[in-house]
Amino acid sequence: MVKEERFPSRKIIGKTIVSKTGKTFGKVDDIIFETRTGELIYIILNNPTTYSSTFDLEKNRRGAVQIPFSAVVAVGDFVVIAEEDLA
Repeated sequence: MVKEERFPSRKIIGKTIVSKTGKTFGKVDDIIFETRTGELIYIILNNPTTYSSTFDLEKNRRGAVQIPFSAVVAVGDFVVIAEEDLA
């Protein structure tokens, strides 16, 4: 069984979001989660790049770009997402 690493959300805030191919999407501004279950739902982008606008990403009520957390494949020095999971 693989043990999942846990860390506070403040360690994710401000990290650069990149695709598996190295394309930059922006930085993590905030994380949206389900309060009852703790399930992570969205990453809110800060300073979205021009490249991120080529995708039809959802926006919240304030107009901030949201990336579904299901697209995240790794968190380390960067938050890595799979572009194919953004559609």
